Amino acid sequence: MAAYLDQVFKALADASRRRLLDSLNANNGQTLSELCGELDMARQSVSKHLDVLEAANLVTTVRRGREKLHYLNAAPIGELAERWIGNYDRPRVQALARLKHGLEERRMEKPSFVYTTYIRTTPEELWQALTDPEFTEQYWGLRLESDWNVGSPVAWVRNGAAVEDSAQVVLEADRPHRLAYTWHTFTAGWAESWGISEEFRAKVAAEPRSQVAFVIEATDDLVKLTVVHDGFEPGSVVLESVSGGWPKVISGLKTMLETGAAVGAA
Repeated sequence: MAAYLDQVFKALADASRRRLLDSLNANNGQTLSELCGELDMARQSVSKHLDVLEAANLVTTVRRGREKLHYLNAAPIGELAERWIGNYDRPRVQALARLKHGLEERRMEKPSFVYTTYIRTTPEELWQALTDPEFTEQYWGLRLESDWNVGSPVAWVRNGAAVEDSAQVVLEADRPHRLAYTWHTFTAGWAESWGISEEFRAKVAAEPRSQVAFVIEATDDLVKLTVVHDGFEPGSVVLESVSGGWPKVISGLKTMLETGAAVGAA
């Protein structure tokens, strides 16, 4: 953990790298060329700074065709706040706290949610935690039930009641590397199960169906998990909702795998 924190602090110590974070905070999902143009920095310099930020997990990347898009990742800032900053005078770290708040509350220009974290586990164990209903219930508060074959339905079961949606199906299942499925539509049963108002349900149900993907990569004794939830329209209410919900779910998943403690999201 100490070595990891060193990387984060080293990345944040450089003014040019903070400018890159500010740029992504204002306009997330930029290409290298876009970042170079906005900051008036040489391509090679920007590339080197991005390598440092990516190594510190402050920036994560997603390929879309030939483009490589760069996204802010709030996870390391949250870990600093929870595990380290609390031991010191808060006035000395107000700037970092503001950055954390900005990362968590930002509105993305590109209609996608991207989140990366590192978990002390194995790819197989992480895959099981994402697909076994006994595990998903412990950190998510619901059971995800499927045979996880491409094209098979994915059912949400909460408090014994299933949310029926034949169009929520598995898109990719490359165990233990990549899992993707379409997101559920917002039925009356879903709203009743979670205590959601009909007004809000109707608003999110009017949006196009999105999809989520989990990319699992082994890195030394840790596993890198990247969650990409996309398919949204600009101004999406669903995007705003999942941007707040996914960090909580993934935090519970990480805690469960690293400590064995159940963290129900219900």
